[in-house]
Parts: sequence; C-alpha cells; structure tokens
Amino acid sequence: MTKPLVLVVEDRPMNAKLLRDVLVASGYDVAEAVDAETGLAIARERAPALVLMDIQLPGMDGMAAVRELKRDPRTAKIPVVAVTASAMPLERDAILRAGFDGYQAKPISVKDLLGEVRRLVAHEA
Repeated sequence: MTKPLVLVVEDRPMNAKLLRDVLVASGYDVAEAVDAETGLAIARERAPALVLMDIQLPGMDGMAAVRELKRDPRTAKIPVVAVTASAMPLERDAILRAGFDGYQAKPISVKDLLGEVRRLVAHEA
C-alpha cells in the first residue's frame, strides 16, 4: 500500500523540516515547495492527498495559491490546510473564506496538526 502524499509549501527551512519530520514519522510521503508557484506545479503533477500551505510566501502568497488550486479542475478537490502565524480571529475567518479546508496556527501543535491531516486525508479516501 502506498503512503498518502502530503505537499508542504513553506519557505522557512526550519518550519518545513518540522512539518516533514512529523509527517514522515506518522507514515506520510512528503513533497516540498518553497514558494506557491512551485507548489502549484507539484500539486498539478503529483495530485497529493493534502496540501499544507503557508500564507506568507515569496511571490504569490498562500491566499492566491489556494484560489488557483480550487479553480483548477485537476486540483480543486485536494484539501488545503493553512499553516500560518496569522492567528487573529478575523484573519482566520478570511483564510477559511479564501478556500482553505483547515487552519493550523504557528507555532504548530503536532497533535492538532496530525488530527487535521488524518481527518482530511481519511475524508478524501
């Protein structure tokens, strides 16, 4: 049985490493991108089970990237979780309205993150 693929779109190496290490240790394959444009290309090519997307990215931000993913028939059904330091209630509401399927505040809670990943990957299975 193949492991579900999770795409991590995160420009900060330490944050990306933490997400990668947690996901790999929990039985997921991980693809990584340091910007939204690369993340969109990987999502279209590899059709991950889930995308974890930072909001503050160089170039295109995560809000624009999720809109692109949801507009494209090839990627529209892939769940996307925002992983961001933007934790104010109004920011969270705007993030969810933009098309994200979930939200994880930084610094991340490993337990909450894995619960969200399992919920969304199981939902898509």
